[in-house]
Amino acid sequence: MAQRILVTDDDHQIVRLVRSYLEQAGYQVLTAADGSTALRIIRTERPDLIILDLMLPDRDGWDITRVVRGDENLARIPIIMLTARVEDTDRIVGLELGADDYITKPFNPREVVARVRAVLRRVAGGPTPPHVIQIGSLRMDLDSHTVMLDGQPLEVTPTEFDLLRLLMENPGHAFTRLELIEKGLGYAYEGMERTVDSHIKNLRKKIEPDPARPTYIQTVYGVGYRMSGDV
Repeated sequence: MAQRILVTDDDHQIVRLVRSYLEQAGYQVLTAADGSTALRIIRTERPDLIILDLMLPDRDGWDITRVVRGDENLARIPIIMLTARVEDTDRIVGLELGADDYITKPFNPREVVARVRAVLRRVAGGPTPPHVIQIGSLRMDLDSHTVMLDGQPLEVTPTEFDLLRLLMENPGHAFTRLELIEKGLGYAYEGMERTVDSHIKNLRKKIEPDPARPTYIQTVYGVGYRMSGDV
């Protein structure tokens, strides 16, 4: 069965363009022109991925992302934000709310298809043997795609899971931001290395006893980040 992508944008020309390219790539496309319609479709249809314009009538992309990530039944749906706003603060807010990727207008529709494929590939993963990684009280089960801290399950986005997996599989190794993107996510954000900081900030809020003084994910000044091997 074809994977279903929800494209939400109030610009009908953009919706037609993105829909055409996604359908040519073999995806089934759902569409919405406003936030309320998007939420209704998300709740009833449970799409495999959401492409979400930031500036929407009635409810903006930030609000939709906040609602989706706050609902345990929807929280694992990947979100790609699509917007004409290019300020770094907009990107960072979106990523901190749990968006998995961010594409600015104008864009090449082929790039949108490539980003969709990359995110869905990460979510699906490949066949892996039963594998559990544990560092301190932090436990990751690669088979069930779950993360637990002190025996309690954590809700992490697909992007957060992939970054955390790379760090936990290589304790003590210092990764640059570009390495985290390329090795953890499987593709590069051109010029977007700083967005890794937003994902790391989110992870620290979820796994660190004191995010201001992290014990798991450590900052390596002048390089990037590493997972402590001694927690």
